[in-house]
Amino acid sequence: MHYKWKYSSPSTAEDEAAKELGEKLNISPILAHLLIRRGITTESAAKRFFRPQLADLINPFLMKDMDVAVDRLNDAMGRKERILVYGDYDVDGCTAVALVYKFLQQFYSNIDYYIPDRYDEGYGVSKQGIDYAHQTGVKLIIILDCGIKAIDEIAYAKSLGIDFIICDHHVPDEEMPPAVAILNPKRPDDPFPFKQLCGCGVGFKFMQAFAKNNSIPFSRLIPLLDFCAVAIAADIVPVVEENRILAFHGLKQLNQNPSVGLKAIIDICGLSGREISMSDIVFKIGPRINASGRMENGKESVDLLVERDFSTALRMAKHINEYNEQRKGIDKQMTEEANQIVSRLDAQTHHSSIVLYDEHWKKGVIGIVASRLTELYFRPTVVITRDGDLATGSARSVTGFDIYSAIKSCRDLLTNFGGHTYAAGLTLKWENVVKFRDRFQQYVEEHIQPEQTEPILNIDAVIDFRDITKKLFNDLKKFSPFGPGNQKPLFCTIGVYDYGTSKVIGRHQEHIKLELVDSKSSNIVNGIAFGQSASARYIKSKRSFDIAYTIEENVFKHGQAQLQIEDIRPSET
Repeated sequence: MHYKWKYSSPSTAEDEAAKELGEKLNISPILAHLLIRRGITTESAAKRFFRPQLADLINPFLMKDMDVAVDRLNDAMGRKERILVYGDYDVDGCTAVALVYKFLQQFYSNIDYYIPDRYDEGYGVSKQGIDYAHQTGVKLIIILDCGIKAIDEIAYAKSLGIDFIICDHHVPDEEMPPAVAILNPKRPDDPFPFKQLCGCGVGFKFMQAFAKNNSIPFSRLIPLLDFCAVAIAADIVPVVEENRILAFHGLKQLNQNPSVGLKAIIDICGLSGREISMSDIVFKIGPRINASGRMENGKESVDLLVERDFSTALRMAKHINEYNEQRKGIDKQMTEEANQIVSRLDAQTHHSSIVLYDEHWKKGVIGIVASRLTELYFRPTVVITRDGDLATGSARSVTGFDIYSAIKSCRDLLTNFGGHTYAAGLTLKWENVVKFRDRFQQYVEEHIQPEQTEPILNIDAVIDFRDITKKLFNDLKKFSPFGPGNQKPLFCTIGVYDYGTSKVIGRHQEHIKLELVDSKSSNIVNGIAFGQSASARYIKSKRSFDIAYTIEENVFKHGQAQLQIEDIRPSET
């Protein structure tokens, strides 16, 4: 992949502001520049950024309907009604259900949880789920990470005497379901100042409000913050403001005293004894929680997340790990098939988007395949499979393009759809798939900007190897947790050379292990360039090249940095 590098040199005013901020905070001007480019320009804002405080969490009662939701929950408990905590089968939904169920179970026993089966019931509220609630005497359903579009289903529940409290973060339609309370910061009439919570985050705000209303100390919520960190990382929401506070303290909980179920997953992932980061959640913990819902039923993941006995949890985690291994095999095969289709579509080069369909693809894995194709071809992608007379699709987008709006423009062809800017799901009749593909591709063609289909590396700072010190590394750690809105700082060093010992590694000789020097210092710097072995010949030619890279966490050893090289290009002569 050929990246376009974007970097704007700091102005004189920015240089002066960075120098002043750096002196106040005792950090290098490089770090001060990184803060300023994140919109953090004062000492107090920097301190809030480096040390997020739980005391700065927004008052949950600012969210519309929160008072109604808390009153209805209190009434249910007062009347000893049966409560069902219902959620989506992905990481965000499963952690949200685990958080709300575990918290309420401490104070109330007539409570159950439910995760719909992806294959039998599909996404969101199902008639089958409502019938289960009715048969088991449920009077109140708290639904998490879905429900905002379930108008008919919630009306059906109401006819059976079942009330709903919706905790969702997906974009609502003009008409909303007849629930007693709808907690969703994306409601156009919601004054809650932070709009980017994940489903688990909305569930946490509900429990925060319930605790506040019932004089339960906030400290009782802290052990549940590990679920928030896992959901924020896995659902790829911006790691800023409210999410940053929840992720920061959630990671602390995950590292110091995780819940029993998450501890079992940590052990199975081989992460025990090391500091867990947001990328560990994205690449190791999250996929295992997801695997259960992708391959069988997501309820198994919630069973694990709420388990109290560690040996039982470990056994359950091993089972879920087996699902993940199966998922990897199917995912690899489907991605290869999808790639072959893309390469056969000669006209595809003229499209700004990719829409692929195959009636044999596994429904639970199409989202992963869509993500992989988006990363590979840098175009908004929809992957569709058949489900009886219907087709189910999963969509992923590129930076800055709203795929939800693109899908919404085809709504007359759809039986259901939902999601947000970068990820969405849809259902339609199989016979309408080709019409949908054509309409979707036309919409993207008309609305996407050319630069949105180019892979771009946004360089934060140009530095020399002599700038890479232990202090810089330690200061960079304060910028975590990383994620959308607060990406790991990307550096560039111009005019570096192979020290003579760089070599191609990997089972298929696809990576390069680098030992580099630059012209400004005698420091030898180690790096790894994944999947970039095509550059090896140039590197070994003793000519100079430029590198874009991140400085990796937890690997500053023996006074040397380990760089993760994102891109290599020949130096301009």
